[in-house]
Amino acid sequence: MGIVRLLFDGTILLLVMLIIGFIVFANGMDRERIEPAYAADGITVLTGGASRIDEAMKLLSQRKAKRVLITGVNRGTTLEQLKELSSQGDQYFACCVDIDKEARNTIDNATETAQWVALHQYGSVIVVTSNYHLPRALAELERSMPGVTLVPYPVVDNNVHVERWWNYPGTTRLLLSEYLKYLPALGRLWATNLARMTLQGTSVPPEDEPEP
Repeated sequence: MGIVRLLFDGTILLLVMLIIGFIVFANGMDRERIEPAYAADGITVLTGGASRIDEAMKLLSQRKAKRVLITGVNRGTTLEQLKELSSQGDQYFACCVDIDKEARNTIDNATETAQWVALHQYGSVIVVTSNYHLPRALAELERSMPGVTLVPYPVVDNNVHVERWWNYPGTTRLLLSEYLKYLPALGRLWATNLARMTLQGTSVPPEDEPEP
């Protein structure tokens, strides 16, 4: 009976912690756009939400970065269709926009962005995605490219009522789904950071070489 009671109490405690964590997650959501305080080397925009591409192109037109990566584009989407999503027109697509059609999820987005960042040797990136998706995106990106400065740029969708989310079942379900995806992403980030710290701690420094 003691083991059963211990398991029961542990399950209740875990559920309470998950509920508290979800409330903190939902209430901590950005309610409005936060303009980047400074320019970065590049912009990565993760497709899948309203106005994300347009917001990224606006940042590019304001010279907040040198290039834009649109990652996670549907393989059937044409360049012309992407241009129509930008209120800035197509003036930047020829010179300053890269398109990734390989990524199928947020982990892939982070992988493709990391490769793009390494190719251009960027040290800082503005991350453009929906406010509810931003925490998970940042966790995956940080895991994929440590040392690169990530500048969050939340895109606020007026159809997602984050201010009083508990009054909107659709928003609550969306935020809960995102929270349950965010926890594994956070776990992967922590595990990766722990592995990196362990490897650094066990590395053997090179022996001092005698001076000639």
